[in-house]
Amino acid sequence: MLKLLNYLALITSIVIAGIAAYFSVIGMATMFAGAYLGTVVMMTALEFGKLVTAAYLHLAWEKMNYLKWYLLSSVVVLMLITSLGIFGYLSKANIEVSLVGDGNSLELSILDTRIDAEKGKIERYQDRVANLDLVLSTGRPQDRNYINRQQKDERNQIAEDIDTAIGLITEYTEDKLPIQRKQLEQNSKIGPIKYVAEVIYGQEESVKYLDNAVRWVIFALIFVFDPLAVLLLVTSVALIVDKKPIPKRKTPSAQKKKVTAKPQPKVTNKIVLQVPKDKVLDLSKDK
Repeated sequence: MLKLLNYLALITSIVIAGIAAYFSVIGMATMFAGAYLGTVVMMTALEFGKLVTAAYLHLAWEKMNYLKWYLLSSVVVLMLITSLGIFGYLSKANIEVSLVGDGNSLELSILDTRIDAEKGKIERYQDRVANLDLVLSTGRPQDRNYINRQQKDERNQIAEDIDTAIGLITEYTEDKLPIQRKQLEQNSKIGPIKYVAEVIYGQEESVKYLDNAVRWVIFALIFVFDPLAVLLLVTSVALIVDKKPIPKRKTPSAQKKKVTAKPQPKVTNKIVLQVPKDKVLDLSKDK
Protein backbone atom coordinates (compact mmCIF):
# COMPACT_ATOMS: atom_id res chain seq x y z
CA MET A 1 0.00 0.00 0.00
CA LEU A 2 2.83 2.40 0.88
CA LYS A 3 4.51 1.67 -2.45
CA LEU A 4 1.31 2.58 -4.27
CA LEU A 5 1.06 5.81 -2.30
CA ASN A 6 4.66 6.67 -3.20
CA TYR A 7 3.95 6.38 -6.92
CA LEU A 8 0.67 8.25 -6.48
CA ALA A 9 2.53 11.06 -4.70
CA LEU A 10 5.09 11.13 -7.54
CA ILE A 11 2.38 11.45 -10.19
CA THR A 12 0.58 14.11 -8.15
CA SER A 13 3.75 16.13 -7.71
CA ILE A 14 4.47 16.00 -11.46
CA VAL A 15 0.94 17.16 -12.26
CA ILE A 16 1.10 20.05 -9.76
CA ALA A 17 4.58 21.00 -10.94
CA GLY A 18 3.42 20.94 -14.56
CA ILE A 19 0.46 23.22 -13.85
CA ALA A 20 2.63 25.58 -11.82
CA ALA A 21 5.22 25.60 -14.61
CA TYR A 22 2.55 26.42 -17.19
CA PHE A 23 1.24 29.36 -15.15
CA SER A 24 4.78 30.56 -14.47
CA VAL A 25 5.93 30.28 -18.09
CA ILE A 26 2.90 32.15 -19.44
CA GLY A 27 3.14 34.77 -16.69
CA MET A 28 6.84 35.45 -17.30
CA ALA A 29 6.32 35.48 -21.07
CA THR A 30 3.59 38.08 -20.57
CA MET A 31 6.00 40.23 -18.58
CA PHE A 32 8.59 39.99 -21.36
CA ALA A 33 6.21 40.12 -24.31
CA GLY A 34 8.96 41.43 -26.60
CA ALA A 35 10.73 38.04 -26.42
CA TYR A 36 7.70 35.81 -25.87
CA LEU A 37 8.98 32.61 -27.51
CA GLY A 38 12.45 32.92 -26.01
CA THR A 39 11.01 33.44 -22.53
CA VAL A 40 8.81 30.37 -22.93
CA VAL A 41 11.76 28.19 -23.94
CA MET A 42 14.00 29.53 -21.16
CA MET A 43 11.40 29.17 -18.40
CA THR A 44 10.45 25.66 -19.55
CA ALA A 45 14.08 24.52 -19.32
CA LEU A 46 14.51 26.16 -15.91
CA GLU A 47 11.34 24.56 -14.53
CA PHE A 48 12.48 21.11 -15.64
CA GLY A 49 15.99 21.70 -14.27
CA LYS A 50 14.58 22.87 -10.94
CA LEU A 51 12.70 19.62 -10.35
CA VAL A 52 15.64 17.43 -11.39
CA THR A 53 18.06 19.42 -9.23
CA ALA A 54 15.79 19.24 -6.18
CA ALA A 55 15.45 15.46 -6.43
CA TYR A 56 19.19 15.04 -7.12
CA LEU A 57 20.17 17.15 -4.10
CA HIS A 58 17.97 15.12 -1.80
CA LEU A 59 19.37 11.79 -2.97
CA ALA A 60 23.07 12.73 -3.25
CA TRP A 61 23.45 15.42 -0.57
CA GLU A 62 26.08 13.62 1.46
CA LYS A 63 28.14 12.68 -1.60
CA MET A 64 28.42 16.21 -3.01
CA ASN A 65 30.98 18.92 -2.28
CA TYR A 66 30.42 22.62 -1.68
CA LEU A 67 28.63 22.99 -5.03
CA LYS A 68 25.53 21.57 -3.38
CA TRP A 69 24.97 24.94 -1.68
CA TYR A 70 24.92 26.68 -5.05
CA LEU A 71 22.45 24.13 -6.39
CA LEU A 72 20.28 24.56 -3.31
CA SER A 73 20.25 28.34 -3.67
CA SER A 74 19.41 27.94 -7.37
CA VAL A 75 16.41 25.78 -6.53
CA VAL A 76 15.16 28.32 -3.98
CA VAL A 77 15.59 31.22 -6.43
CA LEU A 78 13.82 29.27 -9.18
CA MET A 79 10.93 28.56 -6.81
CA LEU A 80 10.65 32.30 -6.17
CA ILE A 81 10.73 32.98 -9.93
CA THR A 82 8.02 30.38 -10.46
CA SER A 83 5.89 32.03 -7.79
CA LEU A 84 6.48 35.41 -9.42
CA GLY A 85 5.37 34.03 -12.78
CA ILE A 86 2.22 32.55 -11.23
CA PHE A 87 1.53 35.92 -9.63
CA GLY A 88 1.90 37.63 -13.01
CA TYR A 89 -0.40 35.11 -14.72
CA LEU A 90 -3.18 35.40 -12.13
CA SER A 91 -2.81 39.18 -11.90
CA LYS A 92 -3.15 39.43 -15.68
CA ALA A 93 -6.37 37.41 -15.53
CA ASN A 94 -7.74 39.66 -12.80
CA ILE A 95 -6.77 42.81 -14.73
CA GLU A 96 -8.51 41.52 -17.87
CA VAL A 97 -11.71 40.94 -15.91
CA SER A 98 -11.44 44.39 -14.33
CA LEU A 99 -10.85 46.01 -17.73
CA VAL A 100 -13.97 44.40 -19.14
CA GLY A 101 -15.98 45.69 -16.20
CA ASP A 102 -14.44 49.15 -16.52
CA GLY A 103 -15.20 49.19 -20.25
CA ASN A 104 -18.84 48.35 -19.60
CA SER A 105 -19.03 51.05 -16.94
CA LEU A 106 -17.51 53.58 -19.33
CA GLU A 107 -20.03 52.77 -22.08
CA LEU A 108 -22.90 53.01 -19.60
CA SER A 109 -21.65 56.37 -18.34
CA ILE A 110 -21.42 57.71 -21.91
CA LEU A 111 -24.98 56.61 -22.64
CA ASP A 112 -26.17 58.12 -19.35
CA THR A 113 -24.49 61.40 -20.30
CA ARG A 114 -26.26 61.42 -23.67
CA ILE A 115 -29.59 60.65 -22.02
CA ASP A 116 -29.07 63.48 -19.53
CA ALA A 117 -28.21 65.82 -22.41
CA GLU A 118 -31.43 64.96 -24.23
CA LYS A 119 -33.41 65.40 -21.03
CA GLY A 120 -31.80 68.82 -20.64
CA LYS A 121 -32.91 69.73 -24.16
CA ILE A 122 -36.46 68.67 -23.37
CA GLU A 123 -36.46 70.86 -20.27
CA ARG A 124 -35.25 73.86 -22.30
CA TYR A 125 -37.89 73.24 -24.94
CA GLN A 126 -40.55 73.05 -22.25
CA ASP A 127 -39.29 76.31 -20.75
CA ARG A 128 -39.51 77.91 -24.18
CA VAL A 129 -43.08 76.70 -24.60
CA ALA A 130 -43.90 78.11 -21.15
CA ASN A 131 -42.49 81.49 -22.23
CA LEU A 132 -44.55 81.42 -25.41
CA ASP A 133 -47.64 80.64 -23.38
CA LEU A 134 -46.80 83.52 -21.08
CA VAL A 135 -46.49 85.93 -24.01
CA LEU A 136 -49.76 84.69 -25.41
CA SER A 137 -51.59 84.97 -22.11
CA THR A 138 -50.28 88.45 -21.31
CA GLY A 139 -51.03 89.94 -24.75
CA ARG A 140 -54.08 91.96 -25.60
CA PRO A 141 -57.11 89.88 -26.60
CA GLN A 142 -57.22 91.43 -30.07
CA ASP A 143 -53.56 90.52 -30.61
CA ARG A 144 -53.76 86.90 -29.51
CA ASN A 145 -54.66 85.56 -32.92
CA TYR A 146 -51.70 87.37 -34.44
CA ILE A 147 -49.35 86.15 -31.69
CA ASN A 148 -50.65 82.62 -32.08
CA ARG A 149 -49.95 82.68 -35.82
CA GLN A 150 -46.44 83.99 -35.20
CA GLN A 151 -45.72 81.27 -32.62
CA LYS A 152 -47.21 78.42 -34.64
CA ASP A 153 -44.07 77.53 -36.59
CA GLU A 154 -41.88 77.78 -33.51
CA ARG A 155 -44.24 75.65 -31.47
CA ASN A 156 -44.29 73.01 -34.20
CA GLN A 157 -40.50 73.02 -34.35
CA ILE A 158 -40.28 72.68 -30.57
CA ALA A 159 -42.70 69.76 -30.65
CA GLU A 160 -40.60 68.03 -33.31
CA ASP A 161 -37.42 68.64 -31.32
CA ILE A 162 -39.02 67.19 -28.19
CA ASP A 163 -40.15 64.11 -30.10
CA THR A 164 -36.64 63.71 -31.50
CA ALA A 165 -35.11 64.00 -28.02
CA ILE A 166 -37.55 61.45 -26.61
CA GLY A 167 -36.72 59.08 -29.48
CA LEU A 168 -32.98 59.42 -28.76
CA ILE A 169 -33.56 58.78 -25.05
CA THR A 170 -35.47 55.60 -25.92
CA GLU A 171 -32.69 54.51 -28.29
CA TYR A 172 -29.96 55.14 -25.72
CA THR A 173 -31.94 53.30 -23.06
CA GLU A 174 -32.28 50.28 -25.34
CA ASP A 175 -28.53 50.42 -26.04
CA LYS A 176 -27.90 50.26 -22.31
CA LEU A 177 -29.74 46.96 -21.83
CA PRO A 178 -27.15 44.56 -23.41
CA ILE A 179 -24.31 46.45 -21.69
CA GLN A 180 -26.09 46.19 -18.35
CA ARG A 181 -26.56 42.47 -18.96
CA LYS A 182 -22.82 42.11 -19.61
CA GLN A 183 -22.14 44.12 -16.48
CA LEU A 184 -24.28 41.76 -14.40
CA GLU A 185 -22.49 38.74 -15.86
CA GLN A 186 -19.16 40.38 -15.08
CA ASN A 187 -20.24 41.10 -11.51
CA SER A 188 -21.22 37.46 -11.09
CA LYS A 189 -17.69 36.42 -12.10
CA ILE A 190 -16.06 38.61 -9.47
CA GLY A 191 -18.74 37.89 -6.89
CA PRO A 192 -16.67 35.37 -4.87
CA ILE A 193 -13.75 37.77 -4.48
CA LYS A 194 -16.19 40.43 -3.28
CA TYR A 195 -17.24 38.11 -0.47
CA VAL A 196 -13.57 37.55 0.40
CA ALA A 197 -13.04 41.32 0.49
CA GLU A 198 -16.06 41.71 2.75
CA VAL A 199 -14.68 39.09 5.13
CA ILE A 200 -11.28 40.80 5.29
CA TYR A 201 -12.22 44.49 5.16
CA GLY A 202 -15.92 44.59 5.99
CA GLN A 203 -18.93 45.20 3.80
CA GLU A 204 -18.57 48.98 3.59
CA GLU A 205 -14.84 49.03 2.75
CA SER A 206 -14.81 45.97 0.48
CA VAL A 207 -15.33 47.96 -2.72
CA LYS A 208 -12.23 50.08 -2.07
CA TYR A 209 -9.96 47.16 -1.23
CA LEU A 210 -11.16 44.63 -3.79
CA ASP A 211 -7.76 44.54 -5.52
CA ASN A 212 -6.02 43.96 -2.18
CA ALA A 213 -8.26 40.96 -1.51
CA VAL A 214 -7.32 39.54 -4.92
CA ARG A 215 -3.62 39.96 -4.09
CA TRP A 216 -4.01 38.14 -0.77
CA VAL A 217 -5.71 35.22 -2.51
CA ILE A 218 -2.91 35.08 -5.11
CA PHE A 219 -0.26 35.20 -2.37
CA ALA A 220 -1.94 32.26 -0.62
CA LEU A 221 -1.95 30.25 -3.86
CA ILE A 222 1.68 30.87 -4.77
CA PHE A 223 2.78 30.12 -1.20
CA VAL A 224 1.58 26.50 -1.46
CA PHE A 225 1.64 25.87 -5.22
CA ASP A 226 5.25 25.34 -6.30
CA PRO A 227 6.73 24.47 -2.85
CA LEU A 228 4.16 21.68 -2.49
CA ALA A 229 5.08 20.27 -5.90
CA VAL A 230 8.84 20.34 -5.21
CA LEU A 231 8.66 18.85 -1.70
CA LEU A 232 6.19 16.17 -2.75
CA LEU A 233 8.41 15.23 -5.69
CA VAL A 234 11.54 15.03 -3.53
CA THR A 235 9.83 12.93 -0.86
CA SER A 236 8.20 10.49 -3.27
CA VAL A 237 11.40 9.97 -5.29
CA ALA A 238 13.39 9.35 -2.13
CA LEU A 239 10.91 6.75 -0.89
CA ILE A 240 10.78 5.01 -4.26
CA VAL A 241 14.58 4.83 -4.54
CA ASP A 242 14.96 3.56 -0.97
CA LYS A 243 14.95 -0.24 -1.24
CA LYS A 244 15.12 -1.05 2.47
CA PRO A 245 12.46 -3.52 3.50
CA ILE A 246 9.78 -2.07 5.67
CA PRO A 247 9.53 -3.97 8.99
CA LYS A 248 6.15 -5.51 9.55
CA ARG A 249 4.35 -4.54 12.67
CA LYS A 250 3.37 -7.36 14.95
CA THR A 251 -0.28 -7.44 15.70
CA PRO A 252 -1.44 -7.85 19.32
CA SER A 253 -3.10 -11.16 18.42
CA ALA A 254 0.21 -12.57 17.16
CA GLN A 255 2.01 -11.42 20.30
CA LYS A 256 -0.70 -12.98 22.44
CA LYS A 257 -0.38 -16.27 20.62
CA LYS A 258 3.35 -16.16 21.11
CA VAL A 259 2.98 -15.63 24.85
CA THR A 260 0.30 -18.28 25.40
CA ALA A 261 1.96 -20.98 23.28
CA LYS A 262 2.67 -24.17 25.25
CA PRO A 263 6.28 -25.36 25.35
CA GLN A 264 6.93 -28.51 23.35
CA PRO A 265 8.44 -31.49 25.27
CA LYS A 266 12.07 -32.20 24.60
CA VAL A 267 12.76 -35.32 22.58
CA THR A 268 16.00 -37.20 23.33
CA ASN A 269 17.51 -39.70 20.97
CA LYS A 270 18.02 -43.14 22.54
CA ILE A 271 20.33 -45.79 21.09
CA VAL A 272 19.23 -49.41 21.52
CA LEU A 273 21.72 -52.23 20.94
CA GLN A 274 20.34 -55.58 19.98
CA VAL A 275 22.52 -58.56 21.15
CA PRO A 276 21.78 -62.15 20.16
CA LYS A 277 20.37 -64.28 22.93
CA ASP A 278 23.13 -66.88 22.81
CA LYS A 279 25.75 -64.22 23.27
CA VAL A 280 24.33 -62.93 26.54
CA LEU A 281 26.23 -64.20 29.57
CA ASP A 282 24.30 -66.27 32.03
CA LEU A 283 25.10 -64.48 35.26
CA SER A 284 23.19 -67.02 37.34
CA LYS A 285 25.65 -69.86 36.52
CA ASP A 286 28.63 -67.84 37.61
CA LYS A 287 27.10 -67.55 41.01
